[in-house]
Amino acid sequence: MRMPSLFISHGSPEFALAPGVLGAELAGLAANLPRPRAVLVMSPHWMTRGVEVQSTPMPATVHDFGGFSPTLYELDYQAPGAPGIAAEVLRRLSQAGFRAGDNDRVGRDHGTWVPLMHLYPAADVPVLQLSQPFGAVPRDFLALGQALAPLAEEDVLIVGSGGVTHNLYDFRSAAAGAYVRPFAHWLAARIAAGDLDALLDYRQQAPGAARAHPTDEHLLPLYFAIGAAGDNRFHSRRIDGGIVDSVLAMDTYVFSASIGETP
Repeated sequence: MRMPSLFISHGSPEFALAPGVLGAELAGLAANLPRPRAVLVMSPHWMTRGVEVQSTPMPATVHDFGGFSPTLYELDYQAPGAPGIAAEVLRRLSQAGFRAGDNDRVGRDHGTWVPLMHLYPAADVPVLQLSQPFGAVPRDFLALGQALAPLAEEDVLIVGSGGVTHNLYDFRSAAAGAYVRPFAHWLAARIAAGDLDALLDYRQQAPGAARAHPTDEHLLPLYFAIGAAGDNRFHSRRIDGGIVDSVLAMDTYVFSASIGETP
């Protein structure tokens, strides 16, 4: 079985403690997948000038947020890194024409460890990250995913971690979240249809796009996941994770022909 690629809406750091609907769904998803050799994650919380690959042997758990429950700062996701697979990632990126370097010091940001606490709570699967390059556009992220798609044949689970919607100006403001469902429904329909042209032009075509994403760093990992899916981008399953704090749509997408297609 070829590993799927995933796009996970990681919500706020509180998702680590309050699994809601999505936490159980991620646990069930992991139980139905072959055990991966490693998980490769792109998160919007590690951004660099150019592309970097995390080669840290044992990345520290970074609490890159403030103002949340003190319990969150005590959490430590101790999954090992994957320096050997990092070298393979660098090789494939180079072959595809990307200039990328390794980083053997960077820790693991919450966009990675928070959803993985539900996907692989035992922290016994190696995890590495790929940075988001500043200034890149959706088509660039699609190409990054396409360059790494062969890793899915080598038991590497590729994950884009971000958010279907992400507007912190409207955080916990019920009156301000009227755009959330229309945007999430538009995105779901375009993904189900395999309409890549519309997805790449979401800023112009999606209802409420500028409100759903005042900046688009939390949606860009979706394009990475779609690219990493290869031909499986036409076969997807939507996991409806509900809406948290009025403005965070928590949908997750699984791109895999073997898992099934959402009509």
